[in-house]
Amino acid sequence: MSGSNIGDWFGGSSGGSGGRGTGGGWPTGGLWEAMENLRGQFEQKVGGTRMGKGDVRSAVLALLAEKPMHGYQIIQEIDDRSGGSWKPSPGSVYPTLQLLADEGLILAEESNGRKTYSLTVEGRAVADASGDRSAPWEASSSRDSGRATALPKAGIDLAQAAAQVGRSGNPDQVKQAVAVLEEARRKLFSILAQD
Repeated sequence: MSGSNIGDWFGGSSGGSGGRGTGGGWPTGGLWEAMENLRGQFEQKVGGTRMGKGDVRSAVLALLAEKPMHGYQIIQEIDDRSGGSWKPSPGSVYPTLQLLADEGLILAEESNGRKTYSLTVEGRAVADASGDRSAPWEASSSRDSGRATALPKAGIDLAQAAAQVGRSGNPDQVKQAVAVLEEARRKLFSILAQD
């Protein structure tokens, strides 16, 4: 959603007469349509689950306990074992591999331009110590169930609050609401930029 569209929904650039509700130039019909689109987007199955750094670390150690692998194999293996619900990005896997190597838990051997990673004795001890816990890719499905309800509800609640301001607010209040929503959008994208 672009900022100009948000302004249009709330009357920011509609040039309306300043009335409220369904008359007076306030385009509330577009707002309700946008809310329904938002609800539909949240209800779709979302792939590429984000997991914590500790989960990536645990997954890498668990996989390397089975056999040596290169980074892309690790990413694919996690994706396959989680049934597609978790596919870590290279930006989370490769730094984790470097950190584990720096800690002396894995070794990297280069062959044909590709690094293959394997556990050291210390790494195997760490992997074995956490062997009684379920693998991170198995736990991801149970964690997703909480996210699958909390995030859509928060998004819908926000859209409903915005709609109320659009219906009842004066032009200055609408302008303030647009600024808040634009800042919220920026902050949400900044969360995705973290890894």
